[in-house]
Amino acid sequence: MATKRMRPSGTWEFIIRRKGILPKPLSLTFDTEEEGDAYVRRLEQMLDAGILPEDLVARRSELVTVDDGIRSYMTKVSLPDSDVSLLNALIGRWTGQALTGVDYQWAEGWVKSMKRKDVMAPSTIRHYVGALARCFDWVVRSGTPSLATNPLRLLPKRYATYTEEDSAAVRAQDKTPKEDEHRDRRPSANEEKAIRRILDGEKAENRQRRAELKYRPAMVFLFELGIESAMRMREMYTLDVTQVDVGRRTVFLDKTKNGSKRQVPLTTVALRAFEDYVELVKGGDAEMDGFNFDGGLLFPWWDGSRDKKVLAGVSVRLSGQFGRIFDAAGCGDLKFHDLRHEATSRLYERTSLSDVQIAKITGHSDTKVLMRYSNLRGSDLAVRLW
Repeated sequence: MATKRMRPSGTWEFIIRRKGILPKPLSLTFDTEEEGDAYVRRLEQMLDAGILPEDLVARRSELVTVDDGIRSYMTKVSLPDSDVSLLNALIGRWTGQALTGVDYQWAEGWVKSMKRKDVMAPSTIRHYVGALARCFDWVVRSGTPSLATNPLRLLPKRYATYTEEDSAAVRAQDKTPKEDEHRDRRPSANEEKAIRRILDGEKAENRQRRAELKYRPAMVFLFELGIESAMRMREMYTLDVTQVDVGRRTVFLDKTKNGSKRQVPLTTVALRAFEDYVELVKGGDAEMDGFNFDGGLLFPWWDGSRDKKVLAGVSVRLSGQFGRIFDAAGCGDLKFHDLRHEATSRLYERTSLSDVQIAKITGHSDTKVLMRYSNLRGSDLAVRLW
């Protein structure tokens, strides 16, 4: 319970103490006792539940809990949308957890919980750990005495891979352990031809009628751009016409997944596909259903909203549409994101660019991640041997 007293001035002072949540007693002043009682009652209910109101976080001189660190980090640092989403999901997971208690055992226990309780895929575990590790790096650099070192950086390699004990614990719940799968699916030359035939409006041999493709020219161009540029789907369908520089054969991306800007060079194939698409749109092609470039957007599916739900909705619809196209072409296990994998692999196969140079094109901030995309075909490597 809070203690209270009336000051000589007639105002009321309330003192609130909560070990582990408040670094020191909190003093609040109110004009009347009734006003103070009402406010403090609500505040204590929240503190008892381990919740610290945002206005109190701003008053505190140091970061105390994990949630403090996450909220402060998200407020003061410009983050990519992917990290924002991950950190928002973590807020409240450790209600009242003091940063002073965040050590290696805590980090190891969290990873074990994601495997044995949540049964997450190793890649998902790495995403969560990576986002919080970057947050804790910032907390450590901020100089708070609550967290001197970042224990997440001490986790061993392959920490996200399920051990035999992890797998046994998961199976005991009648669940299946998740394996670390790195996709290396690439479309073959025949599959590419089959996909282009479907995009051109041909009927698949195993179908009774042609696929219905609204904005077909845009679908054709998006496919060509994806397999030639290594851009992500969202990076492409949110493009503005002015971001494409034909003279310099580049696309300037000012909003990417990891928050950095980059220029993407265009192959002659991608440039020709762009020019063909622009000509069709400006010529009022009937299959574009009245879409034009007056609004500045290059593609017709997105309305310019940065709302995450809107963007996610567009991505889901396009992924589903291309999934049906790939299925009709006889390669139903192919995903649109595999085109980025294919384009990146081609950069390794067809150029002498270094890892760093290719990373600048693809936007990979970690070359270790980039190497997962560079699965060169064994047959292509074999012909280079003596």
